[in-house]
Amino acid sequence: MLIPHGFYRRVLRNEHWCIPVQEFLDELKFTDPDDFTAVLAGLNKLRHRQYHREPLSKSLGGGLFELRHVGKLNTRVLWFFMKGRRIVAVHAIRNKGQAIARRDLQTARSRIRDWLERNK
Repeated sequence: MLIPHGFYRRVLRNEHWCIPVQEFLDELKFTDPDDFTAVLAGLNKLRHRQYHREPLSKSLGGGLFELRHVGKLNTRVLWFFMKGRRIVAVHAIRNKGQAIARRDLQTARSRIRDWLERNK
């Protein structure tokens, strides 16, 4: 979907045709509807450049960013930019702490490499 003066938004579909971020959001909608609504609103705000910084969004380095929502648990959607003003969501997590686990960062970066390889 093209958004005037904004960004495309995409979610990763892996080689097994599952969509990890969409599955995460579907479960969040069922288990915590208030946080789901807040995260969805945050994803929609990413269409506008002024939200590509803290407190909504933060760079994690190497082209990886996080959408941050603090609620009962910290909810994060990890994403990156593509050519053509596209934002691709590659991983989503919930945790109690401030730090993102190394395995989650590795998963996100692996999915970025996979996406880039399949979408040359």
